[in-house]
Amino acid sequence: MKLGLAQINTIVGDLAGNVSRCLDAASRVRDADLIILPEMTVPGYPPRDILYDESFIEATLAATEDLARRSAGLPPMLVGSLMRAEQQIYNHPSLHNVAYLLQDGRLQVIASKQLLPGYDVFYEPRWFLPGRPMPPVEIAKKKIGVLICEDLWDEEYPIHPAAELKRQGAEMYIVLAASPYRKGMLNERLDHARRAGLPLALVNLVGAADELIFDGRSFVLDSAQLAGFDEDIRITEFALTAPATTRKSSQPVSHHLADVEGELYRALVLGIRDFASKNGLDRAFVGLSGGIDSSVAAVIAAEALGAEQVMGIAIPSRYTDPRSTEAARELASALGIGLEVVDLERLHLAAEQVVGPERSGGVAGENLQARLRMMILMSFVNQRGGFLVNTSNKTELALGYSTLYGDMAGAISPLGDVTKPDVYALARWINSRYQREVGGHPLIPSFVMERKPSAELRPDQVDPFDYESLSPEIERMVLVNQSNAAMRASEHKRRQMGVVLKVSQKAFGTGRMVPITRR
Repeated sequence: MKLGLAQINTIVGDLAGNVSRCLDAASRVRDADLIILPEMTVPGYPPRDILYDESFIEATLAATEDLARRSAGLPPMLVGSLMRAEQQIYNHPSLHNVAYLLQDGRLQVIASKQLLPGYDVFYEPRWFLPGRPMPPVEIAKKKIGVLICEDLWDEEYPIHPAAELKRQGAEMYIVLAASPYRKGMLNERLDHARRAGLPLALVNLVGAADELIFDGRSFVLDSAQLAGFDEDIRITEFALTAPATTRKSSQPVSHHLADVEGELYRALVLGIRDFASKNGLDRAFVGLSGGIDSSVAAVIAAEALGAEQVMGIAIPSRYTDPRSTEAARELASALGIGLEVVDLERLHLAAEQVVGPERSGGVAGENLQARLRMMILMSFVNQRGGFLVNTSNKTELALGYSTLYGDMAGAISPLGDVTKPDVYALARWINSRYQREVGGHPLIPSFVMERKPSAELRPDQVDPFDYESLSPEIERMVLVNQSNAAMRASEHKRRQMGVVLKVSQKAFGTGRMVPITRR
């Protein structure tokens, strides 16, 4: 059996565009027996509270029917979309997350998502109702059990949709998925797939939507795997042979060996690229301080948008080590991005005169400088258009070691879910790749890699933390929704952050709804 795997990058709410993406993908694998697209392909995923807009539901249903009509003449297609539930609940969209079979210009619902995740960044019971079990469907003389993402997961559910399909005679599984990236996620998907106990093909969404990054990496179990973090559309042969490891096997599951930093880097690049392109933004600005966080953020932005679309801005103050500004120049030159150097002193002096000595010393004076820097950065954004890249890391955000309306400014934070030690690991990976491909000096200067972290807001300042020992403990608390005093005191700051790209099990964002006011 020839499967056309169409791992495409959709945009939430772009109904006409998503329909066109489906048709373009299908035309490239028109020799397949069956074409498979990801979960919620037509509306884009996740549509979230747009689903409370009745006009959007109507438009999505119409777009799905339009796709069915326009796919006549193509092979059968499995496409994710939505449908109204028979049961209508007050003040609830009352929808089903479904898989349609498109064939001969007609559409048929053949799977309705039964297991609706309500953890971390997922709130599907807010919009959807659980679907009912549906029997396998026959395509190309094969009995196919169709599952939608969470319906493949089994560890928390005593009644498993895959087991019911197998009981009804399914010979193979097809899974439509929109499973976001996080470290180790591919292995988790493969483990669930093998435990399902039948030959299986999974097509996963690729692309970024706000803080979520979908890594693709669709696969036919024990056979083909599609690209990570990029669109991939291909035909693969599907043989009805048992997977290497089933639910009852005592043999260990072989795991995909990942390049952890390489995966993380590609995920963050995709997150920035899609944030810019899907929101019509063509230019990024980065406050380039000569520190590790801003250096890594600048590299990611340049890779995502192209060097010509990124501007670094160095804002040295009376406390800035001259080597910091020189490191910023060196990095900007190596990347090929623009660099503006704006001295802070005149603005700093004027601000001190306005606010007076009682508000320009100590912590207040340090915060004053951080906010003046952000005023300069945002003036570039306002003048030239585009967006500001935030350069805070997860450890600093957790501890509140950042200035509200200062270095917390920015539309999107590529490192806000990356701990300080992991930022250094990522920087080392970047330098290793650069020296492997280009040679010569490291991309991120040695001064940046070796210096003690500092905000440079007072003489001889260094960060007051041992990040190597502190970061793992902070991360452990974040994962279990605990907080220490510093985390509780800065909860209101994080609520005002820009979009934090999610790359871990628990990020600051929609998956962590901790109250500001508490005891």
